[in-house]
Amino acid sequence: MVKVKTFTIPLKVFHAHEELEQLDEQVNSFLAGGEVGKVISVSDAVTTDDKGSAIGLVRVVTYKTRDKEKG
Repeated sequence: MVKVKTFTIPLKVFHAHEELEQLDEQVNSFLAGGEVGKVISVSDAVTTDDKGSAIGLVRVVTYKTRDKEKG
């Protein structure tokens, strides 16, 4: 079965590198959790405020679940 999982993180001035590492850790932990059989796609999108400044990041992972019968 194909599923989609969304991860988000707020971005703060001068902390983007740390926040991206935190987001990577969240995604990697999810992928290592055992449910994911195959990653189909990973996509990032930046959210902005009314002035156009980056305030957050959304990462979307599309994946196929592991076939429980095959392990």
